[in-house]
Amino acid sequence: MPTNARSARARLSLGADHKGHLAMLAFSALVAGSFSLGAMVANEITPAALNAARFVLAGVLIGAASALGPGLRRRYFVAPWRYLILGGVFAVYFVLMFYGLQTAAPISAAAVFTLTPALSGVFGWLLLRQVTTPRMALALAIGGAGAIWVIFRADLSAMLAFELGRGEVIYFVGCVAHALYTPLVRKLNRGEPALVFTFGMLVAGAMVLIVFGWRDLRATDWTGLKPIVWIGLFYLSFCASAFTFVLLQFATLRLPSAKVMAYTYLVPTWVILWEIALGRGWPTGLILLGIALTIVALLLLLKDEGRH
Repeated sequence: MPTNARSARARLSLGADHKGHLAMLAFSALVAGSFSLGAMVANEITPAALNAARFVLAGVLIGAASALGPGLRRRYFVAPWRYLILGGVFAVYFVLMFYGLQTAAPISAAAVFTLTPALSGVFGWLLLRQVTTPRMALALAIGGAGAIWVIFRADLSAMLAFELGRGEVIYFVGCVAHALYTPLVRKLNRGEPALVFTFGMLVAGAMVLIVFGWRDLRATDWTGLKPIVWIGLFYLSFCASAFTFVLLQFATLRLPSAKVMAYTYLVPTWVILWEIALGRGWPTGLILLGIALTIVALLLLLKDEGRH
């Protein structure tokens, strides 16, 4: 291949990588809001009912965008079982997230979320044979240590006794599902546009949640819900679902799974800013130490990206 052609291809690849990083930066900021707002509504409506409505609303928005954009062509929906798997996996994540937020603090839950890069790296190797470099492994270890420090609320005695909160345990199981989702997208995508692929996943996820939460949906007094629930529902549906799903699909097709999920290390920092904006004050200095470790992990991963 001529040198000029190789250089042009390298520049195109680098540009795609940069777009993937920008997508995940926006993803982390939007996802962070779901922890703070989610904690405010988690005990006002059942997780199954909330997330069924969320997937339906997000599906309507993404479906309209898909129809106006790339189009909903029949060839994009070949092998619909792929969407059912992806929708089911993400439905598990979101339902368990809100069960966890019923008792877990937003910053603590966000710290649990930062364990997904390491889990995603494992699934990336199992499904795609993506190899984790030594620098990535070091970054994941540092980020994991920071996350654990925050999860145990900077309490060394609780850490040594392994006293985990019930909400954190529930949410961790959900994070395992989220980590599996990332490499599954790359494995199951057959060239479908990100918007259409997201729409298929949302429709399948909505079907799973409607079946699973039918009793809760019927029992919910939708007209009697507090305004904060509706605010949370629309934010979760559009900002923390429709937009983030597209961003995640976009980035997953351009970056390795572990590096995509590396941006989850920024989520606790964004959550702190959300909590401050909502008037809940600053976390303690010791907890901020754990947050600092997660940022170091992200920087190591970005430096690694630049070298490979």
